[in-house]
Amino acid sequence: MQPNRELINSFYEELCDRSKEALDEAIKRVINVKKQNGKVSVVVGSGPNLHEGVTTLIAELMDKGIIDGVTTSSAVVSHEMGGCLDRVKMCDASQFGFDEKNMPRGNVFEFTQLKEEELETLREEMILDDELLNKGEAAAGHMVIKAAGNMAYPMGLRGEMIAREILSISLQTGLPFETVAGWGCDKKTLLGKGAEKGIPVLVTIPQLVGGGYTGISVADSISIAERSRKIAKMMESSDIILESAVALTQEIHDGPFETYTGHGIWSWWQGQPTFSLENKSLIRFDLDENLRKAQDLQRNGAAIQEAIAKGLPKTKISKIPFRIEMSAFARHEGSIPVIGDIGIIWPVFALKVADALGINLSFMSYKQETEEGKNMREWIVKNVKPLDRKEMLRKFREWTKKL
Repeated sequence: MQPNRELINSFYEELCDRSKEALDEAIKRVINVKKQNGKVSVVVGSGPNLHEGVTTLIAELMDKGIIDGVTTSSAVVSHEMGGCLDRVKMCDASQFGFDEKNMPRGNVFEFTQLKEEELETLREEMILDDELLNKGEAAAGHMVIKAAGNMAYPMGLRGEMIAREILSISLQTGLPFETVAGWGCDKKTLLGKGAEKGIPVLVTIPQLVGGGYTGISVADSISIAERSRKIAKMMESSDIILESAVALTQEIHDGPFETYTGHGIWSWWQGQPTFSLENKSLIRFDLDENLRKAQDLQRNGAAIQEAIAKGLPKTKISKIPFRIEMSAFARHEGSIPVIGDIGIIWPVFALKVADALGINLSFMSYKQETEEGKNMREWIVKNVKPLDRKEMLRKFREWTKKL
């Protein structure tokens, strides 16, 4: 898949001057760090990161040695277990006799579009309602590409069921849910690539909620304290932390073991290991212009620090809807807000960094509204497969032999 350089250059030109300048600086820092064998970690949310192909692109960057660690959400874990994106048929649930009070808003019931051999594989691990599947095939409805698994039958239900099995293995091995799931996930996902390359992929504590029972299972797989320590270790080892369309990053900027902008002083006080974000680079790709305004307020008048010093709510002084994750980011000297659509920022970033490092990328994401973006989404539906349970169990048996 050769990148469409002309289209990616047009993405760059769509950005405002300040975003171009910020993106150029972000790219420059990442190139410099990688040339010095430094580390770059990504903090990635769900939603647009899946739909714009960003998580698949990050998996490619992990494969090529550009990304060295990832934190994400239980929702992303759930969708990657289902194959990242899939095609579903959305139908009026009344056609199947379901009680509307138990159906999602709009009384919709969805069916995952699967090949017969894929259904046969599923039958080896769960009982399928063939009568319902036949009704779904004949029913009126329309096709949509959505985040995989989720609310569609049978893959949504399969995700809920296999999450319990993965949790059981996690508790037997002491490994995070994300590691065990990664054993069976497609290598074009964050989880699959992380497991293959030994790159840490962890859900942050604020993002444990999501993905139905997968979120519960991720949360129950290791303690919150252990999860905090593992994420602190990842952040400590990173020279650059790159955040993509994500909210609630407290444990990174405001975590229990981080001393520069977080609450780590008390962990240090009690003799526990801590780390500092001082002298690191924080880069955020975000559509919210208020992130840049918060940084402008801080750098032009130290308003945010003044609000903290006076014990005032930051919203009172900044006059903007101050999201919790903006605080430490705005105050940090090494932060770079790149404001724009992540569907156009990521391909520009990835291509320029890869070119400078002499790396050929095998996958490129594009803004989903473009023709290339539509083709990319179809490619993900076709090529990124759901979690392979047999492969996961094979890796589990292999892991136990090493004990």
